[in-house]
Amino acid sequence: MDEREDIIRLWFAMWLQKSDLGIDKIFEKQAVYIESWGPEYHGREKIKLWFTEWNTRGTVLQWDIQQFFHKENQTIVEWKFKNTMNDGRIEAFDGLTLVRWTENNQIAFLKEFGCNENRYDPYSEGETPHFREEETLWF
Repeated sequence: MDEREDIIRLWFAMWLQKSDLGIDKIFEKQAVYIESWGPEYHGREKIKLWFTEWNTRGTVLQWDIQQFFHKENQTIVEWKFKNTMNDGRIEAFDGLTLVRWTENNQIAFLKEFGCNENRYDPYSEGETPHFREEETLWF
């Protein structure tokens, strides 16, 4: 489990450093990566392309791991994330990542799930819900 956690920590560190420190070692050649808001990348080369290209448009400011859960060939990671885009937008949310591993501890499948960090209780004023008038986030 320690090796798998180290691999995930390395992947997050790559984003924080904007540097490919070993995508070829981390991801299986035919790996699938699904972002929480819809984009899906098939194959290690597409994952590398996305990583390199995205880092020309934005900067990851925070990607803090809260905890890991392991079961057989799967790992779930809970985390907090924040980035800034070159156009000035700042995005921050909580999330989970589901990872399926190969026998030699490469990532074969990764799927992210996002959760709005700006939460509230719509029933705080009684039994009738009051929802905020705001745009729903993309995840």
